[in-house]
Amino acid sequence: MKSTLKKLLPFAVVGVISGATTVGAIQYFGHGSNNGDQSFFTTSAPNTSFAGMNTGAVGDDFVKAAKTTVPAVVTIKNYQSRTASRATEQDLFDYFFGDPFGGRGQQRQKQQQAPDNMPSGMGSGVIISPDGYIISNNHVVAGANKLEVVLSNKKSYIATLVGTDPNTDISLLKIEEKGLPYLNFANSDNIDVGQWVLAVGNPLGLNSTVTAGIVSAKGRGIGILGSQGKASNPIESFIQTDAAINPGNSGGALVNTNGELIGINSAIQSTTGYYQGYGFAVPANLARKIVEDIKKFGIVQRGFLGVSSLDLSNDQQVQAYNKQFKTTIKSGSGVYVTGFGDNSGAEDAGLKKGDVITKIDNYEITDFADLSMSIGSKRPGDKVQVTYSRNGKEATTSVTLRDQKGGTSTRTKADLSVTEKIGAEFDPLTERFKTEYGLNSGVVTKNVSEGGEMAKIGIVDNYIIIEINGKPVNSQKDIESILSKYQGNVQVKFVDDYGRMYTKGFKMP
Repeated sequence: MKSTLKKLLPFAVVGVISGATTVGAIQYFGHGSNNGDQSFFTTSAPNTSFAGMNTGAVGDDFVKAAKTTVPAVVTIKNYQSRTASRATEQDLFDYFFGDPFGGRGQQRQKQQQAPDNMPSGMGSGVIISPDGYIISNNHVVAGANKLEVVLSNKKSYIATLVGTDPNTDISLLKIEEKGLPYLNFANSDNIDVGQWVLAVGNPLGLNSTVTAGIVSAKGRGIGILGSQGKASNPIESFIQTDAAINPGNSGGALVNTNGELIGINSAIQSTTGYYQGYGFAVPANLARKIVEDIKKFGIVQRGFLGVSSLDLSNDQQVQAYNKQFKTTIKSGSGVYVTGFGDNSGAEDAGLKKGDVITKIDNYEITDFADLSMSIGSKRPGDKVQVTYSRNGKEATTSVTLRDQKGGTSTRTKADLSVTEKIGAEFDPLTERFKTEYGLNSGVVTKNVSEGGEMAKIGIVDNYIIIEINGKPVNSQKDIESILSKYQGNVQVKFVDDYGRMYTKGFKMP
């Protein structure tokens, strides 16, 4: 008996040490599209197996996975001009990691602004094809006028930003090279809580850092993209992990013990701005769909159910709704339909206010994060089977998803309106406002998109646009008329919220 215990003791010690030091696992729910295979990037075998918590050879698995992953994970340096960017390194870390300086981050930022030849921020990225496509976070590349990619072998490239999606915090970059090491996408639907994973990135300037941990939870919605990441229609169903993720890890890889990509590390929950055991990653299936859309169409193809809703799993939301509308809705599982948008596919399919959505296709809907993932990972024109409860009876209907304008077909950049292309909408100024501030023309900006052309030149919501290409503008229609068929450089004269006037420009996309 003693002899047996002595033989087992080393494995027990390894298990205890690994459990105490583990970092970063992820989990995710992804769903296929009815449009057929849109794949541009390699996936792993569908029946991927994972190392269990008691696996004696797990140390060897970690070594193999690390050797596969490290060469495919890169450093991304974000360079910004001193004047054009409001979203600097500290802003981004405040968004996704909290302000470790106790509210002094903005003051420190002004005092220690990086010169033009120094990066304003750094993050990580993952090579996903041998010809140089790289996936990262949107917040890693936001506001950049130059992006430098440094491989694990220290070779450096200037990258082209192919596209971004603030709603999932995913971006796609490209460097001109061939024969690069890259990672395959795993099917993140196959992940279970408790499985071993590795997080690989460049935290705090420590290049090619590998940490190990488990998947702590799946389908987490933490509200970070909508409240801090400037996403208009955020999709949050993060894989939660106890990986040691810190500033610089953003955009890095979360992999299984086969070295296959199961998530993109994005954020941590922390009171200090540094690792406290709660990390979050975008599931691989969702990330893959986003980059495939960007590569093929130039924009993300997003399907919408067309409902406004109440998350029944959120007690506070339910209580607030009951108080506001004098209802007696009970907390529980599922998503309660409170209304419908214009051109709603769900309403056309027979759903009504008061229905409780419980399933999309074969996927159980317990909260809004589940609904967000199951619908947001599909494209306009896709059909889904929606199971709902009405007056205690269950029913199912087929809903054709639409885009925000009611369309059911995919679009390219050429199909976008002027406001979509430049990333902002506009309201006219009142005559009284013009008189009080001595303006002869002007529109006020709204819904300025993160990563859009207007945002890139420093314009945010509630700025006043006075002229476009030297012509006065008084309505959104004026701007659309000036730029509808225009190609070339666009000159924008605008006033910020302090009354300072600027003239800046961008190339019409």
